[in-house]
Amino acid sequence: MRVLFYGTPDFALPTLEALLLHHQVVAVVTQPDRPAHRGQRLTAPPVKRRALDADLTVLQPARLRDPEWPLRLRRLGADVAVVVAYGQILPGAVLDAPARGSINVHASLLPRYRGAAPIPWAIMRGETVTGITTFQMDEGMDTGPLLLAVPTPIGPEETAGELAARLAPLGARVLTETLERLDVLRPAPQRDGDATLAPRLKKTDGHLDWARPAHELANIVRGCNPWPGASTRTERGMLTIWRARALPTGDRAEPGSLVAHEGTLAVATGDGALCPSAVQPENRRAVAWPDYLRGARFRAGARFARP
Repeated sequence: MRVLFYGTPDFALPTLEALLLHHQVVAVVTQPDRPAHRGQRLTAPPVKRRALDADLTVLQPARLRDPEWPLRLRRLGADVAVVVAYGQILPGAVLDAPARGSINVHASLLPRYRGAAPIPWAIMRGETVTGITTFQMDEGMDTGPLLLAVPTPIGPEETAGELAARLAPLGARVLTETLERLDVLRPAPQRDGDATLAPRLKKTDGHLDWARPAHELANIVRGCNPWPGASTRTERGMLTIWRARALPTGDRAEPGSLVAHEGTLAVATGDGALCPSAVQPENRRAVAWPDYLRGARFRAGARFARP
């Protein structure tokens, strides 16, 4: 099958590899190069780098809504387009450019967690199961008819980055099966009443409100790893918490205050306490929680606050 591929980050690479193995990729559409890293050097996205290695045609439109793009894409003669974490909303004329339309590989069990960040939000909202869904794209935000869905459990300590690393190859397998069965699959309309949203994360989504229960804060820590990080304000400056676990405790203490727990300190919350294990002080490298406490010289009773 002749496939037009849309994708940008590392998450899209396993699906691109599967298409290179089983189909003919007529072109790759990816986001423009952008400044990145400490020196803000112009950097190509991962999908572009892999596509160039495979001698594929690479297109990097700033706006697919510009009127010339549907015709340009139609001339590629693709049977179908496959879209994985591309990063732009595709207009209807672009979706319809391939003969059989466009299929999206989405990292949730639709219609739950429609949007740009389904993996972090599923974790932050305490879900224990997620998955991969393929669907026929329309002009809505992840609203098109469903093709295949495969569930997978979310580990109790799994971070968003770790879950994404597992879902990426699963997405490739589900997409491969979808294309194999495309002639017999019967697209099923989504139940809009069951839909939830997963908007793009903001830095403020990682701000820890210590009045919330410990298990909710632990989920925020997991869901905001690797970006934007779960953060709190301390007497020594901002602190990012990368890993932590919720502790049940009968002791009532002011939310945000450090309390003694089994030879270390934990942070009191609205219900229970949160015990970090890996943290990163502002403008420094990540360290283990006991090492941070020794260096910062915090004692029980010190207070952390929302940024």
